[in-house]
Amino acid sequence: MRVTLTARLALLAGPLALGWALQASADERDHDHAPARQHAEQHPGAGRPADGARAPAVRRDVDARGQVLDGRYNHGHYYPAFGTVRASLPVDYHPYYHAGGRYYFSGGIWYAPRGPGFVVVRPPAGLVITVLPPYYSTVWFGGIPYYYADDVYYTWQPAQNGYAVVDPPDNADQPSAAPQDSGPGGGAQDDLIIYPKNGQSNDQQAADRYECHNWARGQTGFDPTQAGGGVSGDVDRARNNYERAMSACLQARGYQVN
Repeated sequence: MRVTLTARLALLAGPLALGWALQASADERDHDHAPARQHAEQHPGAGRPADGARAPAVRRDVDARGQVLDGRYNHGHYYPAFGTVRASLPVDYHPYYHAGGRYYFSGGIWYAPRGPGFVVVRPPAGLVITVLPPYYSTVWFGGIPYYYADDVYYTWQPAQNGYAVVDPPDNADQPSAAPQDSGPGGGAQDDLIIYPKNGQSNDQQAADRYECHNWARGQTGFDPTQAGGGVSGDVDRARNNYERAMSACLQARGYQVN
């Protein structure tokens, strides 16, 4: 079989043409990808996750509902930030009036009217409540217990038989330890054997004894810190009345008294 010169040239030209086509295609791809390759060389970490990359961490001081953690004094509870507005009040709120203003209290959170809704606020000093927030921390300053929740301080006010909102103490960042003998002066209180039935902490027991002492003293006029109880007449009777008042107060706060 004779192969003409033209046929031979055609056979040789086929592979060469294919090679040229492939090279042209590769050059075109390199040209198209040159900007991306140049960017990658200038920014090695761009376009790919860093080693050990993971989803952004959630801030630990804010919960899923956007409430802020109050960690002062190891309080450890979440509250809506001051300034938060809601359309309606919680169903279990309690209304209070102070200095011509209206306030609403629920779960340790204070609200005030604002427009058609209610805004989370810090209550004014002097406002008195009968029951402390459901979650509070007891901290001591100068031998006096303060009750703390949601950046608000309360102290017991015997004359008003309630807890008043007060300004933070001057040394708020340096609380003292609870007194070893929480009864101011001992005396009649030392005769009482008290058992915390609800697992009250040492700080809470000290605060309860302090407040019950103030209440019992106000009810009976007997003060075990004073000579002769600070009363004239039948000291033994006044002392017994004081102990009965102390026992009643402590039992109402969840203690067994013997």
